[in-house]
Order: sequence, then C-alpha cells, then structure tokens
Amino acid sequence: MMGDVFVLGIGIHPFGRTEGMTGVDQGVFAVRQALSDAGLEWNDVQFAYGASDAAGNPDTMVDQLGLTGVQFINVRNGCAAGGSALFSAQMAIKSGECDIGLAVGFDKHPRGAFDAKPSEYNLPEWYGDAGYMVTTQFFANKIMRYMHLNGISRETLGRVSEKAFRNGEKAPHAWRRQPVPLEEILEAPMVSDPYSKYMFCSPAEGGVALILGSEKKARELGVPMVRLKAATMRTRPPGSFEVFAPSVDIERGGSATNIASRDAFAIAGVGPEDIDVAQLQDTEAGAELMHMAENGFCADGDQEKWLAEGLTEIGGKLPVNTDGGCLACGEPIGASGLRQVYENVVQLRGQGGARQVPGDPKTAYSHVYGAPGVSAVTILER
Repeated sequence: MMGDVFVLGIGIHPFGRTEGMTGVDQGVFAVRQALSDAGLEWNDVQFAYGASDAAGNPDTMVDQLGLTGVQFINVRNGCAAGGSALFSAQMAIKSGECDIGLAVGFDKHPRGAFDAKPSEYNLPEWYGDAGYMVTTQFFANKIMRYMHLNGISRETLGRVSEKAFRNGEKAPHAWRRQPVPLEEILEAPMVSDPYSKYMFCSPAEGGVALILGSEKKARELGVPMVRLKAATMRTRPPGSFEVFAPSVDIERGGSATNIASRDAFAIAGVGPEDIDVAQLQDTEAGAELMHMAENGFCADGDQEKWLAEGLTEIGGKLPVNTDGGCLACGEPIGASGLRQVYENVVQLRGQGGARQVPGDPKTAYSHVYGAPGVSAVTILER
C-alpha cells in the first residue's frame, strides 16, 4: 500500500568551519535537533540513510546516538548524495514498511578545491593532466559556452552572487553572512574566466537531518503537515554535457536535471508555475542560471531579464536560494542537498524570519546536482 510521506522534524548544524567537531559530530547534532523538533527519541527511528563524501561512514553515528540495532545505509553519490539519501528514505515510508525514518547528511572538507581523480569517473589520465578535473575550470568553460549561446552577461552572474550573500546574511546557518556589492563581486580576483572568487562556493562543513514519517504518524505527533509530494533521482541521458564530460556530443540530449525535474512534476501533479519557492544547485553562479532553465522555470536566455528585474529575490516571482544557497552556505557534499529541503520546510512553516518568502507559500522545490551527471529533485507541499 503506497502512502504519503511527511517531514516530521528538521535539524541543522551551521555550515562553515567548526573547529573541534568532526563531520560525524555535526551530523549527530543535526539528528538530535531533528528528533527534538519532531518530539521523538532515537529509538523511535526504524531506519536511516546517511550521506557523506569525505567525513567518514554515517552509520558510525550510532555510537553517539545509541546502539538500537537500527538499519543504517550509507550513501555516496557526489553532490547529489543528500538528495539521494532522501529519495531512498522516502521510499521505505511510501511502501508502508516503516512509519519513521531518517535522512541525514554531513561533511567536513579540507580547505581548498575538491580533489577529484579521473579514475573515479571512468576518465583517462590525460583529462586530469589537462586540468579539467579542477571543477572551477570545467564550470567556467561550460558557462562561457552557455553565455555565448544564450546572451547572458557577466553582470548577471554577479547578480546571482550578490543575491546569495544578501540572503545568506539573513540565514543563521549560512557561512557567508556579509553582503557583497555587485561591483566588488565583478572586480574581485578572477579564478577561472568569467568567474571571480565570489562566484564559486567553497568546500565546507555542516550537517542536516530530516525525520520522515507516514501521514498517520504526522497526525499523531501533531507536527506541521509538510507533505513530500515528489522525490526523484535520475542519471544522465545520451548527449548530455555534465561535470567532467571530456567533450560535447554533436547530437545533444537533455540532462539528468531535465529528467529528474520532469518526473518530479509529473509525480506531484504540478508544474513550474505552481512553485512558490525554489532551492537550486548553485555550486557556482552560472549553475543557478542554467538550472533555472533545466528545471523548467524559464527559457534559456530569459535569466538575463529575471535577474535584472529581481524575479528571483525573496519577494520576487520565484524566490530562488532563499538562504543564500551553496554560494553563501558553502558545500559540505553530504549535507548540501538536505539543506535545501531543510530551508524549504522552514519556508513552508513560515519560520524564515527576515528571509521568509511573503504570501504564505504552499509549494517548495529543491534541486541538487552532482558529478558525473546525477540529479535529485523534491517537491514539498503544505
């Protein structure tokens, strides 16, 4: 019997740098906060999916949370790890096999760029020797091509970052909480043309936990009724151009995001026009722009107008990345996709404070994307 899935509780350890705490410690912090938010104890949890890329195995959290014998499955799926953990966890609730489960993600990355290896992505060593395993170079090349094809200006890239830092100032869990003027963003030191240092996110630390449950359990607990209308996770189709792709196919296809988004909207029975707030993967400023189109919210090239007219601001037509996204929060890989869902639950509960989307939002969308071409989408409804 298939049943609806609800978010019963949410918890977060602030993103950034936390000396003296491991990634696992930050995950445990988030789990305890989520349990308290739901009015539950650890021994109420029937199963868990945990995501981490660089900070150890999530199942080791039971040493601190309690040795209850709970089944705990580890997930590693690039930047989409957190979204993949959530996708997996909701299936167990939806099937009717369990009433209460956990999706948790955390990471604690060292300073500096992510250090991916060609062999991990089925690529030849020459690809790494050419420098394209350095994601700043790959993403810079990809957005330069996209800007040329669709008439996107560098100023629009800057506006994405400007919005991110302005929103991050209002989010207690964000790392970068200081607004940065557009002119400073555009004139900052260049990392990989056209991106300045303010247009990339940084590897970070943090943890997020979501307690999921059945509708019956949600009503028993009396928690705010935030329904998980859809959760999808998809890989890339033929002809897509994804992270670490060594070439662009002549016959172009869609992307992992296109498929995950299309299927999520179909499952939820809504369209892009029905979404009140969205969190989109913004590993770099151009990613937010490209993902606006790939998720169906605008046409390629329309982003120039959307950003200039403030349509993605907190009070705009479609608020995007209301807590500053990866640009302001940084990216602890295992936690990043779950942070987006955490933020959407906050918005649907009306608990966003200074960053609260006006107009009593009813629907919220999140999208996370990872190498070498995996994407996860969730749609929440109140």
